[in-house]
Amino acid sequence: MTSPSIQILETAPRDGLQNEDTVLSTADKIELVERAVAAGARRIEVTSFVNPQRVPQVADADELMRQVPRHPEVNYAGLVLNRRGLERAMAAEVDEIDVVVVATDTFCGRNQGMTTAQACDEAAGVVQEAREAGVLATVTVAAAFGCPFEGEVSEARLTEVLRRVVEMGPDEVALADTIGVAVPTDVTTRVGLARGLVPAGTPVRLHLHDTRHTGVANAVAALDAGVATLDASIGGTGGCPFAPAATGNVATEDLIYLFDRMGVDTGLDLDVVTSATAWLQDRLGKTLPGALLRAGAFPPN
Repeated sequence: MTSPSIQILETAPRDGLQNEDTVLSTADKIELVERAVAAGARRIEVTSFVNPQRVPQVADADELMRQVPRHPEVNYAGLVLNRRGLERAMAAEVDEIDVVVVATDTFCGRNQGMTTAQACDEAAGVVQEAREAGVLATVTVAAAFGCPFEGEVSEARLTEVLRRVVEMGPDEVALADTIGVAVPTDVTTRVGLARGLVPAGTPVRLHLHDTRHTGVANAVAALDAGVATLDASIGGTGGCPFAPAATGNVATEDLIYLFDRMGVDTGLDLDVVTSATAWLQDRLGKTLPGALLRAGAFPPN
């Protein structure tokens, strides 16, 4: 009998660093990517191709993506918001792109300077061009569980946005708990809603933040709901510059420990990831929120 498994997409180089006061050098970002590869990560979101004046932490996106060592078994992803971002990402030879649509108009205006409907129109063109170029395209619905400006995001609103996303024909659809408000029942319900709308064979991915310490519980609910890929960040780094109090992603090492103990294969090495957390903590000069570096694995080695 085959053991259960789940893929973890490493987002530390992108989401993990985009909200940090300390801006790492390109060389340090490359090392972070290489540490993730050494730990077994096979999908890594390396950077964002967005306006560097708005997100200075990713000002080296083009150079970084061109310099990261390539591995045949590893996909490097770049986040884009529009066609200009896609052009930059493709020129830097990304393996896949993640285009974002925010579920609420207020947050979408803060994040992208347009309404959700306008962002869907833009994303549709991005997905089409990416797929024509042979680049895997994910559409992420941000604030799929709640908005820092409008509050609750109704299932009706999420359904409306997801219908637009499905029409684009992406390779993958992701739901993002951008501000970390979801609880396991939300995950069960909204992943079920998404799976009922996307075509058979199109994976549903989940992007979790641990703002209110529900990230690990939500990961279990995601596994039970049939999610094949979860986003996580080494050390629990992360946050959105345009969402007040949006703290870090669920920590990669915390998910590895969780799933290892549950007998679920992630393909990742806990010791190597925990070592990467210690390294990143030193580079950022701050204590990171992930639990495993502090508490250690069990049973102890």
